[in-house]
Amino acid sequence: MTETTAPAGRSGISAEQQAVEQQLVDTVIASFDKTEDPRLKFLMQSLTRHLHAFIREVRLTEDEWNKGIEFLTNAGHITDDKRQEFILLSDVLGASMQTIAVNNETVGNATEATVFGPFFVNDAPEIPIGGDIAGGAAGQPCWVEGTVTDTNGNPVPNARIEVWEADDDGFYDVQYTDGRVAGRAHLYTDQDGKYRFWGLTPTPYPIPHDGPVGQMLEAVGRSPVRASHLHFMVTAENLRTLVTHIFVEGDPQIEIGDSVFGVKDSLIKKFDQQPAGTPTPDGRDLGNQTWARTRFDIVLAPADA
Repeated sequence: MTETTAPAGRSGISAEQQAVEQQLVDTVIASFDKTEDPRLKFLMQSLTRHLHAFIREVRLTEDEWNKGIEFLTNAGHITDDKRQEFILLSDVLGASMQTIAVNNETVGNATEATVFGPFFVNDAPEIPIGGDIAGGAAGQPCWVEGTVTDTNGNPVPNARIEVWEADDDGFYDVQYTDGRVAGRAHLYTDQDGKYRFWGLTPTPYPIPHDGPVGQMLEAVGRSPVRASHLHFMVTAENLRTLVTHIFVEGDPQIEIGDSVFGVKDSLIKKFDQQPAGTPTPDGRDLGNQTWARTRFDIVLAPADA
């Protein structure tokens, strides 16, 4: 790239100094010229341009560079098989949502996607239609139902629906040390594309903020709290896999701001509160417990969309 004017933040930098800096950028970019994989070459050269542009724009100090390396090192140290600090970092910088936006272009009436989050676990137990994903987790029972269709309105039978959520204390099962499996399961739609299950009414909770990402949020005055939500991942043959949440209408955290920018208006759903003693859809006896119910109709885009 040939520069004719100094970018923002670099006024007063001599032409000679800019030439030295640009020469380094050009040299590093050229070092990837022999990369056999064209996509990898493009990625590495673009990354180099943007990374060097950032360093030059902000005039990064050596102390700031060292702090950045220390931050990334600490993120690596705290990451394990149950906690992914780099996903948290990607989430709070909006990089996760931007990647989702790029890879899930709007298709007609298809349900919008949102962040995957760091707490999905493979091999969650299967429940029958109408089963309970709570697994003993604390919280208000919530009846969730809906239909899975394609963008033409055709029901999608046998679609696999993965669901997972935090308990009433704001923790996912994997954040406990006792090996529990709770607040997560998978089920399949029936021949009419319908599904239903018992879960928990979602509540706000903070993302893990006892590590470097939490320290960063505190330093910049941002809340680590996520808006109340229930995770879904829906897969079906010849249709695009959907990773999304639904959010609770009226949750004040939606207005304050979701810490990972995951809220979309189309995913905010009404969770109707039911007084104790109200008959449940499947006849379940909840005694003197209140409960809630919501409906989430899911529309899957074509696989090639």
